[in-house]
Amino acid sequence: MHLAGSGRIIVQLSTELVEGQILCDKTGTRVAKVNELIGPISRPFTSATPLTNNIKKYIGKKIYVNEESPANKPKKFRRKK
Repeated sequence: MHLAGSGRIIVQLSTELVEGQILCDKTGTRVAKVNELIGPISRPFTSATPLTNNIKKYIGKKIYVNEESPANKPKKFRRKK
């Protein structure tokens, strides 16, 4: 993982992700939210928005997918009466 000039972080993926998923460190602290998937299918990368002010301490370390991400939950639509 490294920091791009735009302020986003670039993460190399080992599993498939969905846009909107939350990335966490090994203690469960939210680190970033996936914005878009980029790169070739064999070695995909993602561009993510940092969710912490101290993002530089996570540069070069492994981060994980939060399984309880809002991107995995089905959307609930409310019907107007």
